[in-house]
Amino acid sequence: MGWVSVAESTHTVIELPTTQDTEAFGRRLALELSAGDLVVLDGPLGAGKTALARGIAAGLGVRGRVSSPTFIIAREHRAGERPGGGPPVAMVHVDAYRLGIGAGESGRHDRTFDELDALDLDTDLAGAVVVVEWGEGVVEHLSDRHLLVRLRREPESDVRTARWGWVSAHG
Repeated sequence: MGWVSVAESTHTVIELPTTQDTEAFGRRLALELSAGDLVVLDGPLGAGKTALARGIAAGLGVRGRVSSPTFIIAREHRAGERPGGGPPVAMVHVDAYRLGIGAGESGRHDRTFDELDALDLDTDLAGAVVVVEWGEGVVEHLSDRHLLVRLRREPESDVRTARWGWVSAHG
């Protein structure tokens, strides 16, 4: 793989030159995940959020094709046989981008939380890994801790980078 990682404060940074590297990184992250874990993916369009979610799904061994859940908001993937063993775990893949659309609108924040509540993600967390694209600043309250992955795409070189680390709700 083309991974280069360096410690940077409490987060780690990795270069992901290709989509295959991004998916492989997701498979590697999946080794650390279990039911009840919340993964928040942040980054602009084209940064690799869905490719990373596909890799996490492959590492968890979930069933079904993983694609962007943009128009359906959330998709549940049933547990399958986990590569390398380990307990099977389902994955819920969420796209928070369309929740509460209308930046700057009055009441947007309240509407977003109402829409999240309707998805019942806190219940899903009991038996699944919940992966949320565009979730930073939106879903952190669902868990005492979450894995935050910030993906960036460098315009000059087209190289993607990921910065990740576990974040506690208590500081």
